[in-house]
Amino acid sequence: MARTLFDPPDAKPDPAVERPTRTSSSARPGTPLAERLRPRDLDEMVGQQAVVGESGFLRRAIAEDRVPSMILWGPPGVGKTTLAEIVARRTTCRYVPFSAVTAGIKEVKEVMAGARRFRQADGRRTLVFIDEIHRFNRAQQDAFLPYVESGDIVLVGATTENPSFQINGALLSRCRVVVLEPLSEDDVRQLVQRALADPRARLPEEAPLLADEALESLARFAGGDARRALNLLEVVLDDAASSGRSNIDRSTVERVAQRKILLYDKSGEEHFNLISALHKSLRDSDVDASVYWLVRMLESGEEAAYIARRMVRFASEDIGLADPNALRRALDGWQAFERLGSPEGDLALVQVAIYLAAAPKSAAAYRAHKAARRTLAERPADPVPMAIRNAPTGLMRDLGYGAGYASGHDEPEGTAGLDCLPDALAGTRFYEPTTAGFEARLGERLDDLARRRSEAKRRRGGS
Repeated sequence: MARTLFDPPDAKPDPAVERPTRTSSSARPGTPLAERLRPRDLDEMVGQQAVVGESGFLRRAIAEDRVPSMILWGPPGVGKTTLAEIVARRTTCRYVPFSAVTAGIKEVKEVMAGARRFRQADGRRTLVFIDEIHRFNRAQQDAFLPYVESGDIVLVGATTENPSFQINGALLSRCRVVVLEPLSEDDVRQLVQRALADPRARLPEEAPLLADEALESLARFAGGDARRALNLLEVVLDDAASSGRSNIDRSTVERVAQRKILLYDKSGEEHFNLISALHKSLRDSDVDASVYWLVRMLESGEEAAYIARRMVRFASEDIGLADPNALRRALDGWQAFERLGSPEGDLALVQVAIYLAAAPKSAAAYRAHKAARRTLAERPADPVPMAIRNAPTGLMRDLGYGAGYASGHDEPEGTAGLDCLPDALAGTRFYEPTTAGFEARLGERLDDLARRRSEAKRRRGGS
């Protein structure tokens, strides 16, 4: 829900009320460590130096009080919400946060109308922060357009999804896209070391010591997410304190973390990035990379059926008849997983990935399909040649249906050499086998069939 901070048009709001503050929330018992240590200005930010560093555009924009409307795009825990609050705190803008999960179009319109009244009365703009802006539908996004254009609001949207796909083009063209990267392991180590020394963390004076190897492990498990790093640190410290240990080693961190939580969104960009990585590793015959991306997707929570379905597609699209067994192996692996489930069935999918990566590759069947579809799109529906039309009635036979048909079973060449394509497409080749794997032998067979078809046609009096 939006936190509506509008005042009557004739009143001058108290700036202290409008600035986002964490003072009261950080004092409450039970506030997570990541929230207690949320940066209050750009100097406290770790990472994102291209944006907030001394030469970063956002630092200059804040100093000049000329912050543009922005879409902050990046994975969780990289500072999207924090940056929005710092901008609001360090500029003259009034701050109104939204959550796209709970706000509706009615509330959006009310806030926009209030922002216009506020600017007319006070001359200041309203910074509207929309968390998970990709969840707003087209009508909700369109509602911001006139207010962004008129300058009544500074729109700052946060999203983990690719804005190119999730934000309306008209709105996107009026905003600057700011890409925020995952924190490096060095960034996370710096963040944790700061947290251990920051009074706001309110750690006990006799807090357990974090060994260097534990710090390395924690940085690795954080996966570039500052929030995850600090929350994990808090749990690790509590675990050590409750068990009376004065030191925290690597095994403690690994036990508490249980396993690395991989960045993944089954409906977002990372989903497509990872399946692309798997598909292209298979295509490039890189067995180890194929296994890695497959297992990473499984460990990240991807549905095994989706991965199996993509590998079946790969068997036809990228291997085809270079290895006719590949399609069968992919289907068998899918069936094996369905019968065994996870984790036992995971191995069947790994086995399929290894087989597909090592198999000879050919896109000939895929190209044949594309060529046939292109021909159908570009040409009218040519009539079926008379010789191969069905002729179940006397009338149809009298009209010439089936005239000149001969079965290859009855011919010495094993083929009758019929013209089975429409006349306008006679001689067209859709399938061109490669020299990879079984397709090399298949190509030789097709050459032999072409020779025998010509002989059969000549023998039967064809041209």
